[in-house]
Amino acid sequence: MSEGNNRKNIQLGIEVEVVQKHHQRTGELTEGVVKKILTNSPTHSHGIKVMLENGIVGRVKSILEK
Repeated sequence: MSEGNNRKNIQLGIEVEVVQKHHQRTGELTEGVVKKILTNSPTHSHGIKVMLENGIVGRVKSILEK
């Protein structure tokens, strides 16, 4: 499991890379700052779903800055 699969690793305001739903096949990542955490469970196998400050929703693949 990567760090993006645990909700406790993700806080509002940190910089992350997410994969959007329509980019799951290509694995294209988008960088941004977490505005809202959308996944309620403590872990998720595909990454915790978040909304970035620019409105993009995706699952966290990596945490860039804590």
